[in-house]
Amino acid sequence: MTWKLLLLFFSAFLGGTSVFLFKGGNHKQLKLVLSFSGAYLFGITVLHLIPDAYHNNDNYVGVFILIGFLFQIVLEQFSDGIEHGHMHTQGHDHAAFPVGIMISLCLHAFLEGMPLAQGYQNQLLFGIALHHIPAAFALGTVLLSHHQPKFNTIFFISLFAVMAPAGYLFSNALSSGGIGNLEHYFNRIMGVVIGIFLHISTTILFEAGPDHKFNSRKLIAVLIGVGLALAGFWSQL
Repeated sequence: MTWKLLLLFFSAFLGGTSVFLFKGGNHKQLKLVLSFSGAYLFGITVLHLIPDAYHNNDNYVGVFILIGFLFQIVLEQFSDGIEHGHMHTQGHDHAAFPVGIMISLCLHAFLEGMPLAQGYQNQLLFGIALHHIPAAFALGTVLLSHHQPKFNTIFFISLFAVMAPAGYLFSNALSSGGIGNLEHYFNRIMGVVIGIFLHISTTILFEAGPDHKFNSRKLIAVLIGVGLALAGFWSQL
C-alpha cells in the first residue's frame, strides 16, 4: 500500500511544483498526458468500475452515477476546469486566494482516490496518477497567477497531492467496515465517483483539440490509453 500512496502523492506534487521549471509555453507534452489519462480513465470506468458497482444488483447505483456526474458540473463552477488541466489565469482578482478552486479540486481528488479500495487498484492507480500531473500543474499556474508566494504555492500543491491518498485510506476503511456500517453503501458512493470519472474523462476527450478534432499525436495517446485499459481487462478474464 505504501508505494501506491507515495505514487499518488508524488505524481501530483511533482506535477504541481514543476510549474517553477516550465513557466510559459504551450505545454504540449502535458496535453498528451492529459489525453492519455482521460482515455485510460474512461476505459477503466467502463470496463471495471461500472460492472463492479452493479455487482450486488443495487438498482439505485445508476441514480448515484447521475448525481456524481452533476456534482462534477457543480464543482467545475468553482474550479474553472483545472481537473482537465485547464490553466485559466485571466479574469480573476489576482490579489485574492482562489478558495473555490482549492476546495473543489481537493474534494475532487479525495473522491478520485476512493475507488482504489477495490481489487483493480493498479490500473486505476496509474490513471489517476497521470491525470493529476496536468491538474496539479494547472493548479500551480493559477496559484502563481494569483501572486501566491513560493512557500504558499508549494504548501497548497502538497495539500492537493495528499487528497487522493486520503481518499484511498478512507475507502479502505469504508470497504472493510472500519467506519460504522457505511460499507453497505460503498457501491453507491462508488456510483458518485463513477459519475465524476465519466464527466472528467469525456470532457478531456471532447476537448482534445480545436473544434473537437484530434491531431495524430493525441489520437495515438487516446488509443494507447484505451488499449492499456483493455489489456488490463483481458488479463483478468
